[in-house]
Amino acid sequence: MHDHPHPHDDGHHHHDNHFSPMEARVKALETILTGKGLIDPAAIDAIVETYETRIGPRNGARVVAKAWADPAFAAWLKADATAAVASLGYAGRQGEHMRAVFNTPETHNLVVCTLCSCYPWSVLGLPPVWYKAPAYRSRAVMDPRGVLAEFGVALPADRKIRVWDSTAELRYLVVPERPAGTEGLDETALAELVTRDAMIGTGLALSPEDRR
Repeated sequence: MHDHPHPHDDGHHHHDNHFSPMEARVKALETILTGKGLIDPAAIDAIVETYETRIGPRNGARVVAKAWADPAFAAWLKADATAAVASLGYAGRQGEHMRAVFNTPETHNLVVCTLCSCYPWSVLGLPPVWYKAPAYRSRAVMDPRGVLAEFGVALPADRKIRVWDSTAELRYLVVPERPAGTEGLDETALAELVTRDAMIGTGLALSPEDRR
């Protein structure tokens, strides 16, 4: 069983599926410099991969860790994620609002953008390639349990899966369940257990043993 709210079905959803003027200039400059042999596309890919999987998601991991460690912040994040996230210095792009959805023993949350690839850049960095792929965008809604299984996430049969459809105006951050055995960890150590995939919903937070 899954829900998939579509707050952008009113026809007023402006996705970022086209390059902005600045992005177009960067792409053009990259093409020229590559053609002149001045930059190495492989090196650029490595930098992008670093920001996609390591540096970018650290902002979101700190948000999640603070929510785990501070019940007052968790309540604020649940009530007004945009303000709570901004209080930590992670401001979203203009017009972007955040909503945090919390995993529980009863419900697992999964985020997708069915029409393109809207993504909370301010807390998760660059979107992974698979997030933008048509197969993920369609199957996450049609067969979320199957998609999760392909990511190695096997949930109990009675665990409800709720699918959230991101838009340019509203983007989602999944707050995974806090792993067992982390009671004595501070926020810095807790943040090390939070992966990018866990904040999209295609993964779970790491246990202290997994981290080692």
